[in-house]
Amino acid sequence: MAQLDTREKLAILADAAKYDASCASSGTTKRNSAGKADGIGSTEGMGICHAYAPDGRCISLLKILLTNSCIFDCHYCINRKSSNVRRARFTAQEVVKLTLAFYRRNYIEGLFLSSGIISSSNYTMEQIVEVARSLREDHGFRGYIHLKTIPDADPELIHQAGLYADRLSINVELPTERGLKRLAPEKSAAGIAGAMRGIKGSIDDGHDAKKKYKSAPRFAPAGQSTQMIVGADSANDGEIVTTASGLYDRFGLRRVYYSAFSPIPDASAILPLQRPPLMREHRLYQSDWLMRFYGFTPKEVVSATGADGMLPLDIDPKMAWALKFRENFPVDVNTAPREMLLRVPGLGVKAVKAILLSRRWRRLRLEDIGRLTVSVAKLRPFITAADWTPTGLIDRVDLKARIAPPVKQMELFAA
Repeated sequence: MAQLDTREKLAILADAAKYDASCASSGTTKRNSAGKADGIGSTEGMGICHAYAPDGRCISLLKILLTNSCIFDCHYCINRKSSNVRRARFTAQEVVKLTLAFYRRNYIEGLFLSSGIISSSNYTMEQIVEVARSLREDHGFRGYIHLKTIPDADPELIHQAGLYADRLSINVELPTERGLKRLAPEKSAAGIAGAMRGIKGSIDDGHDAKKKYKSAPRFAPAGQSTQMIVGADSANDGEIVTTASGLYDRFGLRRVYYSAFSPIPDASAILPLQRPPLMREHRLYQSDWLMRFYGFTPKEVVSATGADGMLPLDIDPKMAWALKFRENFPVDVNTAPREMLLRVPGLGVKAVKAILLSRRWRRLRLEDIGRLTVSVAKLRPFITAADWTPTGLIDRVDLKARIAPPVKQMELFAA
């Protein structure tokens, strides 16, 4: 490997880390004030992403790989062993110095560190742990640390990582075991599940110990998360939703992240030639929200899919469910319980909370509901109010066409 300076390594390893969605930031246009008479700032800072802390704060993280070299040859990975990409590697101390330098300049508030696997899983995990240990113990670093752990590593190394990190994550990679065997045969679904189970056990033990002893060491106080790739294998949305629900139930995950497969250079012939629609990724996040915050069961979300097991792309999953199960509507906004109001298309958690509070003082009219949502037209077929009854509207054959957002022609030369 050619000798590279720190800036060159950062450019390579920050770019390689962008495929990990579990520390995602919103995309924007590139802007830079360097060399200009007026203006300040840039959107091109290498390796800086935005994430949310457990208390809801948006924080900036240095997001990099320890190395993009890897002994595994997963078909979907740009950093796989057989990939013809430029390689780089940081030492543990280089990552520590870089993190502290960025932090002192107020560029970041924490670190997201992942890595390809070099030499062995244990060796790589030792280097990742050493970064976190040095930051915490040698330099008293109190910022946020998210470590991507390696499931095949020794459980004791993963446990050590949890003592230094705020959050740990292990990627399940693909939604189904058959997909993992086909596209990442060197990885084991059982091994990944075992490592996630071990982290959950340590988190639970840490909570119990903290109740008894104030001085008990914390273990990954921000919990654990995972990521799965969407569209690289034949798994449909129904299978993905079912897998995600099982992960939440079995391992107490804070988040399941979905990453739409992106074609890579010199790709394997068994991979699809095109990436799935980004809207598919968005619909999966919406279905995830339905299960986590709206009281939907996995079976109910799956029932909103079509015959091919896919969620519709033109309408959101809640709307798809409501159109399939029209017998549950209309819902009276003045008497319906919270769980039914949450199932009304167009009503979010905050709007439902406001409805429950307001109706204690007077009967709500349609215009009152309109103040709580972006478009009351979307709500009309599904609710009744003091001055509104959707006579026969819910039974219309063309209901979907009436409420679905209109198709727009994209501009060829749009900015």
